[in-house]
Amino acid sequence: MTTASEPHPKDRLLRTASRLFYAEGIQAVGIDRLVTEAKVTRATFYRHYPSKDDLVSAYLTATAEDIRAAVAQAREGKPPREAVRAVMAVLGDATLEDGFRGCQFLNAAAEYPDRTHPVRAVIDDQRTWLFGVLRDLSAAIGHPEPDHAARVLVMLHDGAFQSAELDDATAVRETLRRAVDQVFPAEGD
Repeated sequence: MTTASEPHPKDRLLRTASRLFYAEGIQAVGIDRLVTEAKVTRATFYRHYPSKDDLVSAYLTATAEDIRAAVAQAREGKPPREAVRAVMAVLGDATLEDGFRGCQFLNAAAEYPDRTHPVRAVIDDQRTWLFGVLRDLSAAIGHPEPDHAARVLVMLHDGAFQSAELDDATAVRETLRRAVDQVFPAEGD
């Protein structure tokens, strides 16, 4: 039984998985390690997550929820041009966090190459959502090709998240900011 101050076993599993999957890779972390570090039994694991892939999907879904909340907060009350910059800034700022290891979704996609796998559905849903947000903002700004602009921004995001792990994250973050400004120059530029 958990106490009021102790997280529920399902939450401990998800937190442990999120930390380990991101830091070490999904396939590198086995169920034995997850249950040991989360301090739960295998039976508890399987009661909450019928398979490791279900836990991976939960990890990516929780990550997506956090990103969506941060993006919603960043764009709240801002005109479209300022909102798109704020959204991309939130995404770019993530590259400066301690322990940054790239995009959780790109990392997971590399470990799940089968596009029909259920984990890929979670990845695809997040990418579709991000594209939709950026397309809608591009259209609201009046970009003549909002779909193209959104694809460019998604590619900038992907490139920034991969580059920041390999190169100077601060320089990558600044390059991302400048690239967004080139896609959406200030009025009169």
